[in-house]
Amino acid sequence: MSQPVAAPQDQTAPQPDAAPAAAAIAAADGLAGTLLERNTLMLQRLAKVQALRAAGVVAYPNDFVPTHTAAEALRWYLPGSDASDDARQRQLLEGFAALEPDSPPAADPPPADAAPAITSPRVALAGRVMAINVKGKVAFVRIQDRSAMEVLQARQAENSRRIVHGMAPREADAVTFQLYFSREMDPETFDRLFKANPEGAWEGPLIDVGDIVGGEGLFFRTRTGEPSLWLRSFDGRPALRLLTKAIRPLPEKFHGLSDKETRHRQRYVDLAVNPEVRQVFYKRSQILRGLRNFLDGRGYVEVETPMMHSILGGAAARPFRTHHNALDMPLFLRIAPELHLKRLVVGGIERVYEINRNFRNEGLSQRHNPEFTMLEFYRAYATYADLMEEVEAMVRSLAQQVCGGTAVPWGTLEDGSPRIIDLGPAFARVTIRDGLQQWANVPADQLDDEAYLRARAEQLGVHIDGHANLGKVQTELFEAIAEPHLVQPTFVIEYPADVSPLARRSDANPRLVDRFELYIGKIEISNAFSELNDPVDQYQRFEAQLADKARGDEETMDMDYDYVRALEYGMPPAAGCGIGVDRLTMLLTNQDSIREVILFPHLRPEVSAARTPDGPVAAEVSAAATPAKAG
Repeated sequence: MSQPVAAPQDQTAPQPDAAPAAAAIAAADGLAGTLLERNTLMLQRLAKVQALRAAGVVAYPNDFVPTHTAAEALRWYLPGSDASDDARQRQLLEGFAALEPDSPPAADPPPADAAPAITSPRVALAGRVMAINVKGKVAFVRIQDRSAMEVLQARQAENSRRIVHGMAPREADAVTFQLYFSREMDPETFDRLFKANPEGAWEGPLIDVGDIVGGEGLFFRTRTGEPSLWLRSFDGRPALRLLTKAIRPLPEKFHGLSDKETRHRQRYVDLAVNPEVRQVFYKRSQILRGLRNFLDGRGYVEVETPMMHSILGGAAARPFRTHHNALDMPLFLRIAPELHLKRLVVGGIERVYEINRNFRNEGLSQRHNPEFTMLEFYRAYATYADLMEEVEAMVRSLAQQVCGGTAVPWGTLEDGSPRIIDLGPAFARVTIRDGLQQWANVPADQLDDEAYLRARAEQLGVHIDGHANLGKVQTELFEAIAEPHLVQPTFVIEYPADVSPLARRSDANPRLVDRFELYIGKIEISNAFSELNDPVDQYQRFEAQLADKARGDEETMDMDYDYVRALEYGMPPAAGCGIGVDRLTMLLTNQDSIREVILFPHLRPEVSAARTPDGPVAAEVSAAATPAKAG
């Protein structure tokens, strides 16, 4: 992770004298009971808020509107690609004076061959303070906003243009934009924020790293060539305003926020100090838009189906249970929307999809979170082979949109070089039986020998439940042994009917079903099959599931009589597919853990120090808990 950009504490600004600071802190201490913990830095910052209010300043205003993002501001400095306007390009790249808009022309006309003057618009920027440097009557404040990664790209683009014009490149790894505040532009505001307060309410700087500020001014470059906003006071407004005081300091300046559990638990801080994390979730949003656009463009209709079910079905998984008080009935949180979506196909919505939240009461891992996002879509008059083509086109399209091409980086090889997954060529295909022969070394004549397969699984260190039937033994052995080999995109096909209670049987071999799972980067990305629309066969499959449950298998479905009734009305031949959005996002953002692509992944309850009138105590803090108050 990148580190938060900040200056050392002793470079931020002049520090307050001890006596006035102590008095202000003592005054703020009366509010300390509202803080989750008591420490000197937080009390100092709370005192500064009180000082603002004492001076008649709104401490948390909500009337500042930025006109640009930092990236838009930086791109203003980039010259166009028209080489004929070389003089203007060099002015933008090398430096110029910021001019008042609509300023009167100079008394003497410029020489005929002089480049036209560059006039800056009035600009308002806002963002989180990442560094402060005060030098006498000038303050340099670096801010970061939602466009941080675009700022990085704009700086790289500027360097490319500089090289074209024979100029030396500048340092281009900063994700912040600089505000330049000279005291002469707004002495009152400058003194309040960076010097001794004239009213005596507070001595020392009121702005800290982590605060959110807004400033107005004009574009210019400093003498070192840094693109900056020269802060000015327009129409009596302060040149720089404190919009939000951060009472709690950001993580330690030089090491940032790197502990994974802390990052996931305090995602708000992770996003604030690690802009590349924000970029992952911007890409996730782009992936969701891309999925919708792809399906909408092919005539699919997006719907919403219930998240609380009275019957367990749609997938083989353990559910979360809840209770409806008014109806006095047990309910399950949805493990899959499949059966509701196929009811809609019966009803005539022949191309339908839902991007949904599912809940499965299972373990946590780098690939599993109890609450996750799925795309499920169903298409009448299609087979699983048709959906293979559709899914392949969908994944390839998303890679081009999100990654800029079909060569996607995914982790590293043993020598440290990046591993590349190529989504351009046709995806490979392998059957369960071929995989068992190739990677588990199961002889062809032993593929249907359950006892042999169990013994082979034990030799390979693969645990298989004693209640599992032949099809489940085959599938679980394949998944354990073959998955590590499925790096490049591969469709796994010809699944046993025993593990596919909702899939249509193969006409060529009724012991198998018309089903595929797509693996990329050793991860299952999607699961699809031609749908079973024979109500008698479906009823018998449900009965087999109940028999498995009676033998102790907890990952089975219940009998769904209403779904069988729907099939009795007639469902057209169809195929359906589920795609794990979280795992797809992992692939397209090069993340090795599902927690890196879920904003608030499930974690164990936090145990932290809370305060009581008698001092700190250990307390469990969760989303439903109320923090302990200080006396």
